[in-house]
Amino acid sequence: MSSDKKKKIQKKTPRQETGLLHTWRGYSYSTTPERVLLSRPVLQAAVGARHGVLLVEGGQVYSFGELPWKQNQTSSVATEPVLEAVLSEQRIVFVAAGSVHSGVVTEDGGMHMWGENTHGQCGLSGLSVIPNPTPVGVLDSEATPPQTVKILKVACGDQHTLALSAKHEVWAWGSGCQLGLNTSTFPVWKPQKVEHLAGRHVLQVACGAAHSLALVRCLPPPQEPRNPPQDKCGQCHQMLYTMTDKEDHVIISDGHHCPVGVELDSDETTSAFEGNSAEPEAPPTNGEAYVEASETSTPEPDSCRATGGKSSPYPDEQAVKAYLKRLSDHALAEHTTKTPSTLHSAQVSLRHNSVTPMGSALNNLVVSCASAVGERVVSTYEALSLRKVIGYWVSVFSSFYTVCLHVLEERLRQEEPMQGKKSSSLGDIREEEAELSRRLSLPGLLSQVSPRLLRRTSRHRARAIPLAPGGIPEADAHLPSLQTEVWSWGCGQEGQLGHGDLLPRPQPVCVKSLNGKEVLRVAAGAHHSLALTAQSQVFSWGCNTSGQLGHMESPTTLPHLTKVYGIRVWDIGAGQQHTLLLADGDCIQPILYYSGQQVKEVMEQTEEEEQTGEYTQQPVLLPFCMNVSKLGYVSSVGAGGQTCAALTDRNVMGFIASLHELAAAERKFYCKLSNINSLLLQPLLKLGMTVCVWLLQNLIGRLGRLSQLTGQNSASLTSFLRRSRDIRGLVILDDAHLFLDTYSEYCSAVGDLLVMGGFQALVKPCHDVFGKGAEVVQKLSECSEEGLPLADVLAHLFYLPIKHLHEYGRLLLKLATCYEVSSVDYQKLQDACSKYESMALHLKRRRKEAEYTLHFWKSFPGKMTDSLRKPSRRLICESSNKALTLQNAGRFSVNWFILFNDALVHAQFSTHHVFPLATLWVEPISEENTGIFGLKVTSPEESFTLLASCPAEKAKWLRSINQAVEQALSGLGHDGIPPSTGVAQRADPPISRTASYTFYKDSRLKEAMYEGRWVSGKPNGWGVVKWPDERMYTGTFKNGLEDGFGDYVVPNKNLNSCDHYQGQWKDGKMHGFGTFRYASGEIYEGSFQDNMRHGHGMLRSGKLNSTSPSVFIGQWQYDKKSGYGVFDDITRGEKYMGMWLDDQRQGNAVVVTQFGLYYEGAFSNNKMMGNGVLLSEDDTTFEGEFSEDWTLNGKGVLTMPNGDYIEGSFSGVWGTGLKMSGSYYKPSLYDSDKEKDHALKLGRLAVHSEEKWKAVFLECWNRLGCDSPGQGQTTTAWDNIAVALTANRRQQRDSPELLSRSHHKTLESLEFIPQHVGPVTLEVYHTIRRYLVKACDTPLHPLGRLVETLVSVYRMTYVGVGANRRLLPQAVNEIKSYLSRIFQLVRFLFPDLPEEGGSLADPPKAKGGSDPAGKQLESPKPGCVVSSSALLLPVLLPRLYPPLFTLYALEKEKEDDVYWECVLRLNKQPDLALLAFLGVQQKFWPVTVTVHGEKQQVLSSTKDACFASAVETLQQISTTFTPSDKLQVIQLTFEEITQEVLALLKQDFLWSMDDLFPVFLFVVLRARIRNLGSEVSLIEDLMDPCVQHGEHGIMFTTLKACYYQIQHEKIT
Repeated sequence: MSSDKKKKIQKKTPRQETGLLHTWRGYSYSTTPERVLLSRPVLQAAVGARHGVLLVEGGQVYSFGELPWKQNQTSSVATEPVLEAVLSEQRIVFVAAGSVHSGVVTEDGGMHMWGENTHGQCGLSGLSVIPNPTPVGVLDSEATPPQTVKILKVACGDQHTLALSAKHEVWAWGSGCQLGLNTSTFPVWKPQKVEHLAGRHVLQVACGAAHSLALVRCLPPPQEPRNPPQDKCGQCHQMLYTMTDKEDHVIISDGHHCPVGVELDSDETTSAFEGNSAEPEAPPTNGEAYVEASETSTPEPDSCRATGGKSSPYPDEQAVKAYLKRLSDHALAEHTTKTPSTLHSAQVSLRHNSVTPMGSALNNLVVSCASAVGERVVSTYEALSLRKVIGYWVSVFSSFYTVCLHVLEERLRQEEPMQGKKSSSLGDIREEEAELSRRLSLPGLLSQVSPRLLRRTSRHRARAIPLAPGGIPEADAHLPSLQTEVWSWGCGQEGQLGHGDLLPRPQPVCVKSLNGKEVLRVAAGAHHSLALTAQSQVFSWGCNTSGQLGHMESPTTLPHLTKVYGIRVWDIGAGQQHTLLLADGDCIQPILYYSGQQVKEVMEQTEEEEQTGEYTQQPVLLPFCMNVSKLGYVSSVGAGGQTCAALTDRNVMGFIASLHELAAAERKFYCKLSNINSLLLQPLLKLGMTVCVWLLQNLIGRLGRLSQLTGQNSASLTSFLRRSRDIRGLVILDDAHLFLDTYSEYCSAVGDLLVMGGFQALVKPCHDVFGKGAEVVQKLSECSEEGLPLADVLAHLFYLPIKHLHEYGRLLLKLATCYEVSSVDYQKLQDACSKYESMALHLKRRRKEAEYTLHFWKSFPGKMTDSLRKPSRRLICESSNKALTLQNAGRFSVNWFILFNDALVHAQFSTHHVFPLATLWVEPISEENTGIFGLKVTSPEESFTLLASCPAEKAKWLRSINQAVEQALSGLGHDGIPPSTGVAQRADPPISRTASYTFYKDSRLKEAMYEGRWVSGKPNGWGVVKWPDERMYTGTFKNGLEDGFGDYVVPNKNLNSCDHYQGQWKDGKMHGFGTFRYASGEIYEGSFQDNMRHGHGMLRSGKLNSTSPSVFIGQWQYDKKSGYGVFDDITRGEKYMGMWLDDQRQGNAVVVTQFGLYYEGAFSNNKMMGNGVLLSEDDTTFEGEFSEDWTLNGKGVLTMPNGDYIEGSFSGVWGTGLKMSGSYYKPSLYDSDKEKDHALKLGRLAVHSEEKWKAVFLECWNRLGCDSPGQGQTTTAWDNIAVALTANRRQQRDSPELLSRSHHKTLESLEFIPQHVGPVTLEVYHTIRRYLVKACDTPLHPLGRLVETLVSVYRMTYVGVGANRRLLPQAVNEIKSYLSRIFQLVRFLFPDLPEEGGSLADPPKAKGGSDPAGKQLESPKPGCVVSSSALLLPVLLPRLYPPLFTLYALEKEKEDDVYWECVLRLNKQPDLALLAFLGVQQKFWPVTVTVHGEKQQVLSSTKDACFASAVETLQQISTTFTPSDKLQVIQLTFEEITQEVLALLKQDFLWSMDDLFPVFLFVVLRARIRNLGSEVSLIEDLMDPCVQHGEHGIMFTTLKACYYQIQHEKIT
């Protein structure tokens, strides 16, 4: 206990109040304990054969008793404790004493040993005696590099020592087979790991004189599939066993002889029985049967050494057979009398939990056969029924019995090794299956049967229920495990190993009969062993010559319970020939029991007399322990040699007594729960319940969980008494929520069973099992009332745990009073106390609700009960007293309203309707005008008014319904959390809420289930609707209809796929932009209206369907293509650009094909019909009438590429033979007038560019709030823009991954609207321009959306098949039309902007002389005139550039080729030669040039050096997009040339065109621009009209002239 705590508690009391040590011998009435006087409290006492070691507070160590190894002492007997001064520097945390040696563990995991060392028990080589504590290192040599092992605890025997490491592994040293090591050489001087327990979690070790015990936590059930058993030879890999499957039986043969060699060394044939005959149930439970070759018999002179040449404890074969026969006969006889068989086909019942030494042929054969044959037999087992199998095995065993004996020794020796790495943990095996395997006790066989089979066989009995759930995870760290096993090894001639025989075990073996017994602690006397369980029982086995086992049961080779009836033992000690038990008494103070040898007071007794002295038949109460004032409260006991020791505390301020009371209460409660399970529930389950079976199972599961938590807590409290006693470590405080949740869940399960009449249903089974009076139930229930019906007694019994919660509260409060009110601990205890108390009250309330509900169901009309009665449903109130009626109900109608915790039920004569509370809204109707006390109730599909008889009744119902709705919404249901836990009750449930509901009326939503947000009875907000036909909508709702963004899936059974729509909705219909993926594989992306495709959209027909792939982009009306659209038929390689009507091509259009054909003209009924023009790739042209696709029919003119033409009437398909009648003309060179007639103007019959993509622009206008272009309010438009941006910003906040950071910034800057008043100045104009650039940059802005759509339709039109040179004029006109139409939108948003070509207002003039400069301007600057191209081309053209420039390149291909050839030719010449050739005046020839920063002379060979900077500048024309940028590049080029010439002439000069042109031509040639013709045409077509006559215009004309000059340049 921490020192500050002590000060707090021991303010008024003398110093020494805790950790008092008393010792005594024997049990006679006159025995009185002597107090060992020490200045400090004793924390731990270890008693050896004739000496003891004490650990006191502060970590010091004292020894007392006979200490012969102390050389410097006059007498070897220390009457007073002697301080081990050597250890005074260390802080010791654990001490242990053996027969003649001692060990301690330090705080940092180090270990010191001293005493006798002849057998190596001190772990220090070379010394026979260690007088003083000496450090002993434990080194893990397997680790690399070798690591020092930290030790937690140590245990000492006669000649050996065991240590438990921090990793929970066991290390051993000393001599004897009790070490559990794979060695035959003793002593073992250095600590070695007990490999057999490696990988397991060892909790405690104990040493007897020549045996060892370990308490091991069970391994968790394996998650992964178990490895198949090793059934191949380890060396030659052939099958060890062969199996022949006959019709009615299986023959298993083990006649394998390894050709490689013998697997075991012949002189290592260990005793056949070591570890096995006693271990009939040591199946290799992880399915491995491997042979450990290194295992040898132990060459120790004691009983572990096997006698005879065969290393067998028996001299000859005959003796073996006789012994086996005798053992098995005895066992069979004993067990047939004890436990009559429950399996009628098996005459013998082999009880798993009390297996006698019949590890004879029977079990071992099973183990050897089953484990090796393993999973392969399972298929056979599954084919037969289990009973047949068992019958078969029993008969096989009896017939094989004699035959097998001679194989046994060999078989067992191979079987012995290591019991596998996993012992079966019964904690989680279902109780039924465990019972089954116990009955069969053929675990070797059963462990290999697949779990599936086990489940199948046990299915016809009561359903198995996991009674001990696998640990409670949250508090695992704080709570001890109850799923434990006891392992023992060493000498067994007294039966002290507990395996049912007297054989030694050189390796640890699991004591199977203690599996599932929840052992918490083990103790080893000299030749007997004890195990203390969580249920406060003690099992003992081994030597019983002095009655030290506390019972007279035989055989003593198996664990039996000590005979302390109804006493709860919680600590144990084992000495030479006696056992000491610490138990709960009737009052709070613990009591002591003793069993074993009486010790005479006379010291001179001889050994013989001692043996014959009197001893106890069963444990006797030590009378002195009743004297509280003398002894105090015992916190732990120990024993060794003939001595007993007890550590006690005085009860200071009631603190110690309260702690003891708390621990005792928990132990008592755990025993109670265990009894309810074993005495009541298990027998009922075996009966096979039919009614409420799953509710009962649920209850048993929850009870199991509660029981386990209680067991773990009681174990924790018990060890708490032995330890620190600092209340900060109490799990019940630190993990209160865990207890509260477990109790709450348990009470729900009891309530559910009660409501469904489960306890009534249990009455008959109880009578069947326990007889008419069912005394067992009465006794368990502790019910004080006489004559209660059995159902009520059962209910009372299952509600007992609530009482225990009160107990927690009471005891924690009692503990709290031991502290000062201001202390943290007081507060902590006080808080926990109030939590437990309020939970207890809350659970009582819930019990009342359940009983009230049960009573209601008894009186309710039967038919409706069946459909309405549910386990979790509780009644709140009902209107049978006519206090609530329905408004406007008929005179004779019956309306009964019942409010449950999950629904409001409106019952009538024979029908009833259930309104779930989560979707119920109730509001009071004002009484002022009406005078009625009404409540308006709204549910998703109905609303009605309820009338109350009086205001109080109205208020009651309103409050009840609102509270019930609130609880239903908070998800508490009937498990409502008690108010103290901080859930504040709101007055009214919210109008807006999340709930699910299944519609039953609504035609559109009938039988559909909606889950999501609601407002006042209507879906509103985000939600999901699922229809029974698997249709599903996920998205937003408004007033009960889909509205906003939603996702809609409709399965298509025929195509085994589904239609999927993602997009906007309005009033329950698809409306706005969306994407529809059809089951057929088509995808539509575009606008919808009233569930139809309407507006602009794109339809892709993909590969998935049988028809050919194609893409349509254009206008739709009412689900049909109507208006302008582009259709790309990918299979035929045709692209149609024209008008549509009702899904048909109708009106003017252009068609181009991948083979270069071009048609423009009229279409009708989906065919080329009427006038048209058809051009082929080589310029062959037909102009005339068509009747079908590519079919000429009627008058026309056919013109050849060379100008010849035929006029007449034609018929036939283009590309096949044409029939014609007409005149052939060959125009003469001089016949120019005629030629002029035939010069073809393309584009006349195509759709006018203004008519294209009207729907796209209209949608943009609609988004701005205008019904048609230009009709609407500018302010409305800006509002709509703001709404669009904000909504998109919000979406961006919800899913940030959709937008990049730059995008996000753009959005932020767009929120500022460029505002101005009055005429637009240049400054305002630039602000507008910047705004437009940003707006067009994000698709979330209506203008940006428009630009994005235009770019996609433009590319769709002019890419691929559409890249036809004849489309160039249309492509250019389309861009111009975009500009004018977008400019119209911009002027709508900025009404003050002048129209196209208008001038900007001058900024307010600053006073000064800026006028003269302004007058020198010869042409208006492009910036001062408003033009759509200057404003919008920079935004639009870069995105449309690739398809547009491709068309230019195709159109100018021939000219560019001629130009390029010339450029390449001329560029071969050096600079001066080229300058001369081009006629540049000599005075303009550069003399020096700067190359890489150095001036160099221009020589005749110099190339690519003159005018280099101008050349470089001009080359940039290819990297710019807009005409204005390209013109800027030309201007810069001129400036560069001028700079260079100025430097040359060193004087001002004015260019004349004659001088300038040759120089510029030189620069153009050297710039080597590949597609200069295309660049020139592009600038010409899209140049700002106001620039044409200015400076830029003249410069551009110069460039154009250069291009033509180069084409026609003739090199002379």
